[in-house]
Amino acid sequence: MRNESWNQKLVKVVKELTLVFVLLLLTLLFYAFEPKFMTLENIKNILVQNAYIVVASIGMAFVIIGGGIDLSIGYQISLVGVVTTISMQWYHLPVWICVLIGLITGTLLGSINGILSVRLRVHPMVVTLATMAIYQGISYIITNSNSIYGLPDSFKFIGQGKVANIPLSIIIMLVVLILASLFLSKTYPGRYVYALGGNAEAARLAGINTSAMRVLTFAVCGFFVAIAAILLVARSGSTNSSVGAGTEFTCITAAVLGGVSMAGGEGKVWKVCIGAIILGILSNGMQFIGLGVYPQYIAKGVILMAAISFDTYQKAAKKEKRSLVVEKASV
Repeated sequence: MRNESWNQKLVKVVKELTLVFVLLLLTLLFYAFEPKFMTLENIKNILVQNAYIVVASIGMAFVIIGGGIDLSIGYQISLVGVVTTISMQWYHLPVWICVLIGLITGTLLGSINGILSVRLRVHPMVVTLATMAIYQGISYIITNSNSIYGLPDSFKFIGQGKVANIPLSIIIMLVVLILASLFLSKTYPGRYVYALGGNAEAARLAGINTSAMRVLTFAVCGFFVAIAAILLVARSGSTNSSVGAGTEFTCITAAVLGGVSMAGGEGKVWKVCIGAIILGILSNGMQFIGLGVYPQYIAKGVILMAAISFDTYQKAAKKEKRSLVVEKASV
């Protein structure tokens, strides 16, 4: 009995770490093609380049775990970046105030998505598809399709600076990862997010304000997306209205690859982080071996399709298992 229990624990641990094994195998594969891929400088470069993707993917995970989806985060990044930079360049406000304005803007944009979804009683996919176009239009109207350059060094330090020889963007990414993990696993609102995605009606009957929780998931997503936007713009040192477009696809892929169920109610933030880094390694490695951007699109599409198929298979298997248990119990 003890041996069986130990085996079960071992299988559980292996399943839990499957994504880590995939990460290691992919890294070794690209190393076999190009030894320079495994240099410390390149690994650090991958983490810095994808820090904003990790943070935005964590925000996306909140919404998907809660049973929704946000297709507008690409142009949320665009709009937050534009609002933050024009606050510096046009109105010459202190950097910390501009960053605060950017965070508030992102949280507001996310909250609008949640409120519209609740009030209109429309699926978040439809709502965020509409707001994506709205945020895109506002961003382009503000900039008049022009780029914004000459950002202060103190702002660029957020994306380019180092603390104790560790890039600040990586530190911010890790802090977001830890705080998000603690929120979802250790707080009542975090557990309510899982309950909302698992069965919204059951959550409502249990006394959870599902409407407020729906808005909260989108607001948290918007806040994290704002952090991602600031990291991205600070690293590049400039912005325009096309910055961030398409990020939603990468974030959805990272979340699903990280084990977040598209049906809601399941997922862990640290796995989403691993999923985003796997995509970053894939892009970087394909560039190293001479493959361009377009093959990367194909690879990401295949990965998303495979991850969704696997999620659907797991859901069907669990449902069948529960049915068998109920059937045996009734006999």
